[in-house]
Amino acid sequence: MTSRSHALELDRADPLGGARKRFDLPPGVVYLDGNSLGAAPVGVADALTAIHRQWRDHLIKGWTDDGWLAAPMRVGDRIGRLIGAAPGQTVTGDSTSVQWFNALTTAARLRPDRRIVLADTDAFPTDRYLTDSVARLLGLEVRAVPAGRFGAALAELGGRVAVVAASPVDFRTGERLDIAEVTAAAHAAGAVTVWDLCHAAGALDISVDTAGVDLAVGCSYKFLSGGPGAPAYVYVAERHRAATDQPLTGWLSHAAPFDMAARYRPAAGMSRFRIGAPHMLSLTALDAALDAFDGISMADVQAKNTALGAFFIACADAHLAGRGFDLVTPREGHRRGSQVTLSHPRAAALMDGLAAHGVIGDVRPPALLRFGFNSLYVSYTDIHRAVMALRLLTEPADA
Repeated sequence: MTSRSHALELDRADPLGGARKRFDLPPGVVYLDGNSLGAAPVGVADALTAIHRQWRDHLIKGWTDDGWLAAPMRVGDRIGRLIGAAPGQTVTGDSTSVQWFNALTTAARLRPDRRIVLADTDAFPTDRYLTDSVARLLGLEVRAVPAGRFGAALAELGGRVAVVAASPVDFRTGERLDIAEVTAAAHAAGAVTVWDLCHAAGALDISVDTAGVDLAVGCSYKFLSGGPGAPAYVYVAERHRAATDQPLTGWLSHAAPFDMAARYRPAAGMSRFRIGAPHMLSLTALDAALDAFDGISMADVQAKNTALGAFFIACADAHLAGRGFDLVTPREGHRRGSQVTLSHPRAAALMDGLAAHGVIGDVRPPALLRFGFNSLYVSYTDIHRAVMALRLLTEPADA
């Protein structure tokens, strides 16, 4: 069940197989790095041509006549649908770093009498660096523990924890964390949560509303395929909005920005979480990229990437045994995000070799090979080809 013919059978039966044509994939390339940068959707080029035309013809009137000012909220709601957020709780703009800083500071200010931020030891560097910076600014203490020990840490630290900062998917190993379970434990201890959804949005069937998430941040250039440097987004549960006091109070987050008032008064809705001016070129590309999800169920997306991961692991077991590989990602589908990670002592050289064979993944030091699966364009045949290329690259010298 790990042959190319079986992969072709799986592709023929794939209910999402038709979505592949929504992407402009380079011929002959197997792309398994969508967890770093998603492939280009077909509608982006036309959308960028259209925004250039608006800019050329309407100049500054584009902000009003072409709806540029409203774009962060509109696109935010489109992303909100994919993460299980009701309308009016998600806004796009700025970078993940900016949004993480703003969200984490906002969350800490919701619990001013508590001094601890509970963070994941293995969080993405951006999250770790900025969490430490926020702690220094606010006089907080960061307690970093492995994500699997959040429950025990909350039980021990009790009412001293202000914020739990985490990601539902470990960016290196692909191991998945239960958003609802961790959020419930945080709430039981009186803390609020800030989730980094960079490796979850567009890949996992999550619902931030149902899980009771307080705040969440994510990029849009991975599984959402918004393009290099595409704007980030922030989700703030409606129940918290009136009490929030974010540090980055941009002009457009004012209740009446065009009054040019001397004193800040936050907007009533999610507009209060707007920071800088909308990056209309990249925001337009993101808006067009999200068309790839039209009519697509996130439950189907997750079901397929779980199946792709299972097929990858089965192929690795069958064809790579005894060649120095170890499986890092959990075998159980419910414990995996949309990637499989292998370790090998020659990881970097092998990834270079894969690229020469038209297979693109990525490496995380010192020895991890990451393969990400975007269910909208990755096929089972792609998976088989990637594993067989790894087999070829690790053939014994005397074979």
